[in-house]
Amino acid sequence: MQPCDPSSAFFGFMGVTSALVFANLGAAYGTAKSGVGIASMGVMRPDMIMKSIIPVVMAGVLGIYGLITAVIINGKMDAANYSAYSGYAHLGAGLTVGMSSLAAGLAIGIVGDAGVRANAQQPRLFVGMILILIFAEALGLYGLIVGLVVASTAEGKGKGLCTPYA
Repeated sequence: MQPCDPSSAFFGFMGVTSALVFANLGAAYGTAKSGVGIASMGVMRPDMIMKSIIPVVMAGVLGIYGLITAVIINGKMDAANYSAYSGYAHLGAGLTVGMSSLAAGLAIGIVGDAGVRANAQQPRLFVGMILILIFAEALGLYGLIVGLVVASTAEGKGKGLCTPYA
């Protein structure tokens, strides 16, 4: 059996990085785009600002998804026994969570912007806006679930594929 390649950790750390960076990009876009809509709507209806904060909160949760995944992947990395399989799996897990959260952030930002503006003009649109936001947030949650499954099973499947190099 060959020794574990120290460069395998590069892929694991890229998984950590991509989970956090892409999830935070989605959260930032969703927050910024929804915030613009809230500011615009607040000029017409300042009484509805607190009710319209929901898209910003939902976008912020996407960043937490990336943080959770990054911490879990980092905790499973062992310098001496880290196989290429584990590195690739952790990269895949990080990209899954990061890209799913980025897509969810784009959807939340667009829906949040248009939704809060429309809600200021017609308050009966609130429930519809919330339902659309929930389905947009679910995209990030699906990525989180798959990413955590991949990251957690990589440790068991990647063990014993190489000998410690240290």
